[in-house]
Amino acid sequence: MLVLASASPRRKELLSLLVKEFEVLPADIDETPNHQEKAEEYVVRMAIEKAKAASLKYQRQADVNTSAIFIASDTSVVVDGCILGKPASLEDSRSMLRLLSGRSHQVITSLCLCNLEHEHVATKCVTSDVLFREISDVEIDQYWKTNEPKDKAGSYGIQGLGSVFVRSISGSYSAVVGLPLYETAQLLTQFGIHSLEEMSHE
Repeated sequence: MLVLASASPRRKELLSLLVKEFEVLPADIDETPNHQEKAEEYVVRMAIEKAKAASLKYQRQADVNTSAIFIASDTSVVVDGCILGKPASLEDSRSMLRLLSGRSHQVITSLCLCNLEHEHVATKCVTSDVLFREISDVEIDQYWKTNEPKDKAGSYGIQGLGSVFVRSISGSYSAVVGLPLYETAQLLTQFGIHSLEEMSHE
């Protein structure tokens, strides 16, 4: 029994490539970075807190499966050590995309799996380098009108129209989208879930 602690349709779609059946149970947590918290530490902490919050929410349900496993992920776009969250406005989006324009940045995606009682907690952190071409202000405004950047870290989605800005990527494409498939499959095996076996069964 696997529970995805995320409302992200992208993470749901990616996880469905590895596991046929799972529940979706998003958990609301405070996503404010701590003072001087490093990006890697922040994204791992977010994934752990999401997984644990989902497990506590799950325990309050009437029908509880004690063997449930919880999976959570967090993605941050990082430039010069600065974490770029989701844009709150067009002006926010402009400042983020101007910062990313014509240069390389990091996309750090964390992963956490834990059991119901939190005796087994496993984490991974994946860093990918993404190089953007130069982006004009007109393109930024046009991109904002598509609504795609509004719920994306760093104000772009690599799996959508935002891909037109990406010259190259070094690392894990699925991690940049929101769930690192290789690392997810590796961690799932630690909890007795084998992706190839799961997907090959009728």
